[in-house]
Amino acid sequence: MDSNNIPFQTTDWSVIPMTKHQGETGVAHWRTLQFGDLRIRMVEYSKNYKADHWCLKGHIIYCIEGAMTTELSDGRTFLLP
Repeated sequence: MDSNNIPFQTTDWSVIPMTKHQGETGVAHWRTLQFGDLRIRMVEYSKNYKADHWCLKGHIIYCIEGAMTTELSDGRTFLLP
């Protein structure tokens, strides 16, 4: 990742196009910015959303509203209140 690729800016997330991603249960709505190989997303999960796949990438998560539990493939869980 080359952090020099990211321009200084503020983001009005309401104008970033939203895409819908069906989970095993529920749905996720993504608004995505791409800077080279760095992807930054604002994601809204429906109640009881459960992903339909395991992701092997690293993630940084900032929970703005509500709470979420993340379960890793090895069974560990993390609550973001």
